[in-house]
Order: sequence, then structure tokens, then C-alpha cells
Amino acid sequence: MKSLKSLLIAALALVSTTAMAQSAEPEYQFKKHAFITLQGGAQYTLGEAKFKDLLSPNAQLSIGYQFNPWFAARIQGNGWQSKGGWANYRDVKLGTPFNKNYKFNYVAPGLDLMFNLSNAFCGFNPKRFFNLSLFLGGGANIGFKNDEANDIAAQLYSLDAYNMQYVWDGTKIRPFGRGGLEFAFRLSDAVKLIIEGNANILSDKYNSKYGDNPDMYFNALAGLRINLGKSYTKVEPFIEPVDEPVETGNTYVAPEPKKPEPPKPPVKIEPLRRDVFFTINSTVIRDSEVQKVRDIVDYMNKYPKSKVAVTGYADAGTGNDIINDRIAKQRAEKVVKTLIEQYNIPADRITSDSKGARVQPFAENDLNRVSICIAE
Repeated sequence: MKSLKSLLIAALALVSTTAMAQSAEPEYQFKKHAFITLQGGAQYTLGEAKFKDLLSPNAQLSIGYQFNPWFAARIQGNGWQSKGGWANYRDVKLGTPFNKNYKFNYVAPGLDLMFNLSNAFCGFNPKRFFNLSLFLGGGANIGFKNDEANDIAAQLYSLDAYNMQYVWDGTKIRPFGRGGLEFAFRLSDAVKLIIEGNANILSDKYNSKYGDNPDMYFNALAGLRINLGKSYTKVEPFIEPVDEPVETGNTYVAPEPKKPEPPKPPVKIEPLRRDVFFTINSTVIRDSEVQKVRDIVDYMNKYPKSKVAVTGYADAGTGNDIINDRIAKQRAEKVVKTLIEQYNIPADRITSDSKGARVQPFAENDLNRVSICIAE
């Protein structure tokens, strides 16, 4: 346990130096993604034997999901072989004692919660070469093929020696807890080299021996991790455009600030006048005068805020004031009715009046049989 604490302290120091030197770049935006990791290595199981005699092959396959830059979870399957040792073993009574080693197999599926310390303390940077992660988890250790320990237990029993109190046979399932460190080295956007060290703790009955303390084994693993999908997107930084300086000879002169453009004067709309002429004693708009009415309609459609004033007249050379007042009014009303009913011009955009024969707009008598339309 002291060695694990020392490893953790050294790793945190590494985060605060090397990882801090590779600070986050703001143009990278994290994306959630899955990953798969395959590793192989060695296991050391605590026991009564030399260190090299308690080393075993080990392998681990895991699939995980990176939820944010600093937190991930993985489901892993670790296993292969564990070893145990029996000190002062005698194969015959009063024989010379020696260390007797034995091995057994196991597989240990579990769930780990992973914390990327580099991203947590130094910011997200997918181009960082080295990342350090801490993980904690647990699962079920499934032990099997414990034949060698059972053979030793039988021999000890026949010699009337101290026996293996916790020897087990068949398949045994025990819960375990684990913790460790992961060192990730970026090879590409999708691939990393993973070096991992983890410590696992189980009940005292794991290695078949009574020790009055939990059993432990340690794994050192190396392998590759492959991201299943993009882990980031690149966001181009916004650069505000700056006017380039103007070169004049050997001297650069900064360009003058642009002057605001003066407001444009409002466009003046010229009024439109059309004279719709009638025959004597008539209020019918002749075919030759229809285009004049359409000109008024086109103008009012082009300028939605415009209005038209229609004034009717009669010639003074015929009739009397009573007749001329009536026919002048009817001529104005005819034009108004045509604009409203035939061309859908709103009535509130039209005003009408009549002057009879009291006002003569033209010098020629017959031309005063007219409705004068002024749109503006």
C-alpha cells in the first residue's frame, strides 16, 4: 500500500509539471465518445515466496465511454493467472523445508470510474501527448482450477502439518475492489498507448491460506486504446479584420478611419395627372380613355401610400347649371367606381369632387367634358 501511495504522489507531481506545460487550447471542443482497450502484462500476488516466483501473466479487455473531458466509465474483464506460496513446506516428515509455489486461474469482470487528472487540472487538450488518470472500481473475482493448492493441502494433512485452512475447490466468486493509475500516451487522434498499474483487494480466502488480513494482487499492463468516434471538433478562432497600413515609400501610414456616409435625401415622388375625356352628355369611359385609368392604378400600386383626387367637369357651351352639376358629379363618380370595383383600389385612398360648368380648366369648350385625376 505504501508503494501505491508513493506512485500516486509522484503521478500528481507529474501532472503539475509536464501536463501543466501543455495547457488547453481554446479552439478544441470536446465530443462524447466510446473507446475500447486491449492490454497484456503481469500480475504479482502477495504471498510467502520470492517476488519473481509470484509473477503471473495477465490480460485485460475493456470498453468504456468518455462522458466529459475529465470523467469516463469502463466495463473491464481482467484475468488469467494468480500464484501463491507456502513457506517452510516439507514433502516428507522431518524433510528439508522449502518454499512451495502453486497457481490457479481467475477472471474478474468489473466497473471502473475514471478521472482524467490532466484535463481536470490543466484543461482539455486533445493534442496533449501525455494524460494521467486515476480510477476506482470493483467487481466479482471468479476463481477456478485451484488443483495445485488442493494437492498441497492433502499432502500437509497426511504429514499432520499446519494445513491450508481456506483451501477451495471448483469455482469461487468473491467481490473485489480496485484502484490504480493510467498513463496514456497519444499516438494519433484515435489511438493511445496505455500503461496501467492497479491494486486489487479481496477476502482472506483468495489464495487458500489463512493470513488474518485481506489478500491482494497487483497488475502492470500495457496496450492500445482506440476511440470509437471523434473525440473533439476544432473551432476556428474569430479574428477581427484589421485594415492594413498604407505603404508610401519607406514609411507606413495608417489608413484614415472611414467617414460615415451622409444620409441619402428622401426620393421625391412626382404626382401623376390623367385627364379622362367624355362625349357630350355622357358619363361612359370610352375605350380610348381606359389606359389613362390604368395609369392611375399602376401608380397607386407602385406607391402604396399615394392617394388620388378625382374632379368632374361639364362644358359651359351646352346645358344649364343644374344639368352640368349633375353630369360633372356623375363623371367623377364613374372614375371612382371603376378604380374601386374593377381595380380594387381602397376607397380611403380616393377623394372626389365636381365643379359643374362654373370652372372651365380648358379654353376649348369640348375638352371641359372631363374628369381630372391627380395621384400623389
